[in-house]
Parts: sequence; structure tokens; C-alpha cells
Amino acid sequence: MGGFGAAGACALSGAARAAGRRRAVPPPDRVPLAMELSGKTVLITGATGGIGQALARAFAARGAQLVLTGRRIDVLEPLAESLPGGARTLAVDLAASDEVDRLIADAGDVDVLVANAGLPASGQIDSFSVEEIDRALDVNLRSPIVLARALAPAMAARGGGHIVLMSSLNGKAAPAGTALYSATKFGLRGFGMALRADWRERGVGVSTIFPGFIREAGMFHDAGAKLPPGVGTRTPVEVAEATVRAVEHDKGEVDVAPLALRGGTLFSQVLPDVAASVTRRLGGGKVASDVAAGQRDKR
Repeated sequence: MGGFGAAGACALSGAARAAGRRRAVPPPDRVPLAMELSGKTVLITGATGGIGQALARAFAARGAQLVLTGRRIDVLEPLAESLPGGARTLAVDLAASDEVDRLIADAGDVDVLVANAGLPASGQIDSFSVEEIDRALDVNLRSPIVLARALAPAMAARGGGHIVLMSSLNGKAAPAGTALYSATKFGLRGFGMALRADWRERGVGVSTIFPGFIREAGMFHDAGAKLPPGVGTRTPVEVAEATVRAVEHDKGEVDVAPLALRGGTLFSQVLPDVAASVTRRLGGGKVASDVAAGQRDKR
């Protein structure tokens, strides 16, 4: 694949030189993918978590008709009852392939897929059993891919739709202690980038969301770890509002984090070894171990 990328870069360079020798031709009209959410059916996975509940409330506030999934029906049903217009609920374990198939069959026509479900997977790789590795890959990466594969063609056939993939800043920069988790989130980013290009002209938008540290609820909050001074956070509501805007305005990638954290992530992409050294000096290793310890029983 590295050769493919190099060949593509050479082709683009040649095309640019050729374009400079002739009159520029405007690109073809872009397929309009902005979406009005009122009345649309939105399937949200992982709706029992803090971000999932905030997503449900944000989409319900836009007038969407919701299908909420998660493993805990005791959380799903009260959430559905609290929403304007209510919601359908489906108890599903996305680590089981037959349950993913059942969700596809039972969800019906879906206009927007929000693949939000995820398992915590922080920690040294040798601390995971093979079964725990499989479960993290199934929930965090396989299930969004399978759901997108099943739902995108029907969206296109009905005139359009949208797919949201909930990644993480760990999908752009991988600090120590996050090997498995970052692998799943990097995978979502690559899948989302290519999927967006594949389905744009068929009217299906794709957005990938990259939250940083989230306070009040969610994996980081539940782990009880403390951040170094000066490292900012965001809330589940901010993630939900950013997700809704991404669908409404067809945004490809959206970071939900303070400016300094986004800048640090970019720095990690450009100079990963230097960034890793800085992170260690700032106590990043302790944060990673504290998060892993706090999440151990949720793998």
C-alpha cells in the first residue's frame, strides 16, 4: 500500500503540472449531502453510555426518529421514555456477529447511522486475553464496518443518508498504553476517510468524530484518572452537538477537544518520538496506567 500511495502522489504531481499548461477546468458539481434531520430515522449504537445518551437527546431535539441500541435494556428504556417523541430500543451485544445481523434486520430503514459503541481497551497488550482482544476489535471496529456495509446501499437507494464513526484523538496519535484501543480508532479513521470518498457521489455522507478527554461521563471519566495540570476536557453534550453539526453540514472529520490538545495531537503526528518523550516527562505514563486500571473490569 505504500507503493500505491507514492504512485498516487506522483500521478497528482503530474496532473498538477499538466493543469498548469492548459486552462483550468472546474470540478464536477458536488453531490449535496447536507441533511435536515427532522423526521429522519437515526440509529445510535452504544446509547447507554454518557456520550450515547447525549447523542440521543441531541438528535431527538432536531426532530429525528431514534432507534437506540446497547446491552442494557434497563438503561435504554428509561432513556427512550425521556425523549420527545420516544424511541425504539433494541438490546444488542455488538461483540456477537449474529447480534449485529439481528440489529441490521430489526432496525428497518435507517437514514443516519451513528456508530458510537465502543469498549475501553487501554493497557499493555500482554495484559489482554485473546478473547478480550477479539471483543475490542469486534465492538470498536468490526461492527461499524459491518453496519456501514449493510446500511449504506439502502441509504443511497432512498436518495441519501449519513454514517458517523465515533473515533477518538487516539485515532490520530497513539500514546503509550493505548496500543489496542488506538489500533481500533486508527482503523475507524482510515475506514471513514475511504468510505467518504467511495459513497460521496451516491449521496451518502461519512463523518468521523475525534473526542479528546471527556469529563462528566464516558470511558475516561469512569476510569477516575487525573490529568496533568493544563490538559483540558470536553463534555458529552459538546460531542453530541458536534456530531449533529457534522451530519447536518456533511463534515468529514471533527475534533472535539481544546485547542491545546488538538495542537498536541498534530504535533504527535508530525514528530511522534519527540511528542512521546514530552508526554512521558509530563506524566502521561501514569495517566495511561491509571486509565487502564480503572477500565480493567469493562473490557
